[in-house]
Amino acid sequence: MDHYIYVLGANATNATESRLDMSGFDERQQAFENKFKRDEEFKFKATARRNKLLGLWAAEQLGLSDAEAGVYAQEVVKSDFERPGDDDVLEKVLGDLQAKGVETSGHLVRKQMDELLRVAMQQIQDGE
Repeated sequence: MDHYIYVLGANATNATESRLDMSGFDERQQAFENKFKRDEEFKFKATARRNKLLGLWAAEQLGLSDAEAGVYAQEVVKSDFERPGDDDVLEKVLGDLQAKGVETSGHLVRKQMDELLRVAMQQIQDGE
């Protein structure tokens, strides 16, 4: 009988350890999911801000007034929802610049997008 109780006690300890191991796994999984969610939210915000900054930059190239620039920047932000990726934004801005006779290229607009993404990320990190 004593032997039976000992075995039962050992199994109870193993079950407790197993639950502790699963608890640690669950906590790590939750932490990973939370980090992924924060990272994705940061990327979304940074991309939207980059698109707004790009719109303001392009508006300046196009010679738009401040009021027109704000409206145009919002159009650029909205253009990003047409297709996944950055190509829709690039095509809009490049097309608008070329249509107004602004000398530019896809490479130059892409370079501006990359630089403005760094600016947008820094602004968000700085709480601006």
